[in-house]
Amino acid sequence: MHTKMEKSIKLSAIVITFNEERNIGRCLDSLKEVADEIIVVDSFSTDKTELICNQQPLVTFVKQSWLGYSAQKNFANALASHDYIFSIDADEALSPELVESIKKIKNNPVTDIYIVKRLTNYCGQWIKHCGWYPDKKIRIWKKKDAEWQGEIHETLRLKNNLSSSELQGDLLHYSYYTIKEHLNQVNNYTELLAIEALKKGKKSSVLQLFFSPLVKFIKSYFIQLGFLDGYYGFIVSTIAAQTTFYKYLKIHELLKKKSNN
Repeated sequence: MHTKMEKSIKLSAIVITFNEERNIGRCLDSLKEVADEIIVVDSFSTDKTELICNQQPLVTFVKQSWLGYSAQKNFANALASHDYIFSIDADEALSPELVESIKKIKNNPVTDIYIVKRLTNYCGQWIKHCGWYPDKKIRIWKKKDAEWQGEIHETLRLKNNLSSSELQGDLLHYSYYTIKEHLNQVNNYTELLAIEALKKGKKSSVLQLFFSPLVKFIKSYFIQLGFLDGYYGFIVSTIAAQTTFYKYLKIHELLKKKSNN
C-alpha cells in the first residue's frame, strides 16, 4: 500500500559510537552529499572519536551512557530534526553509487522505506559469498513509522502497510581488520547468544555440539559459495562454525550450572 509521497525529503543521518576513531571519519565523509544533519550519539569514547566528529560541520555530537543497542538507537533517532531517518553504523560508508541513489530518492521519494545491500570488507577483502552478501537492511524510513527492538539482534519494528524499494549501490561495511579481532568478538558475542537462547528455553545436546557447527560450515563454504572468496572465505566459514560450536557449548554449560544449583 503506497502512501502519499512528499516532493522532496530531508535526511537525518544517525550514528551511535564508542571508540570508533579508525572508522568514523570515513563514515561521516561519505554522508556529506546526502545528509541534512548528522546525529552522533557516543557512549563516552576514550579515543579521538569526539575530536573527529566535531571537525564535521553537519555533526551534532551527543554523549549518552550505553542503554543497549535498540534503546541507544531509539534515543538517537528521537533527536532527529527531520522526518526521515538514515541509520548507519560507524564502521559503514556509502559507495558512490549509493550516494547517487539516495540523492534521487531525496528529490523524488517513491516508497515509505528503503533497503540497502551491505557489502562487508573482512581483513582487507570484500566478501561476496558465505551468506554475507547481499546483506539487505532497511536503513531509510520515516521517523514515526518504525523503532528498534531487541537486545542482541536489534531489528526495526515497522508499522503495517509500508511500501519499500531497494536502492542501487552498496553500503560498505568495514568489519574486522584482523582475524584476532573476529575471534575476540566471537567469544563475547556467544556469551550473549547463549544467555538469550537459554531464556527462550533452547537446549544443547552432544549431537548438536558436533553436527550444528559442521552443518554451518557446509552451508557457508559450499552451499553459499564461500570457497569463491578464497582464503578468507574459508576463514569466515570456519569461524562461523566455531561460533555455532561455542554457542551450543555455552548453553550446555549454563544448563549444567543451573541444574547443579
